[in-house]
Amino acid sequence: MRAYIFIETKPGTSLEVAKRIKNKVKEVVQADAIYGRFDVIAIIEVPDLESVKEILYNIIEKDPDIIHTETSLVLSIT
Repeated sequence: MRAYIFIETKPGTSLEVAKRIKNKVKEVVQADAIYGRFDVIAIIEVPDLESVKEILYNIIEKDPDIIHTETSLVLSIT
């Protein structure tokens, strides 16, 4: 299962947040600072929905520089 996690960060912290997430979460395939509505996008690959929840609640959302997250689950991989 693949999920895209869109992250809003405190001003000036997007690069550091992207690096922390990539280093801290082994399921992260890619994490980048981006321009637009969100500041960081992280792509994770996990076996199930429970794993997505664990990563979001126990790791990503506990980062003090993260304000808000929005997650999209991939329907199919082509």
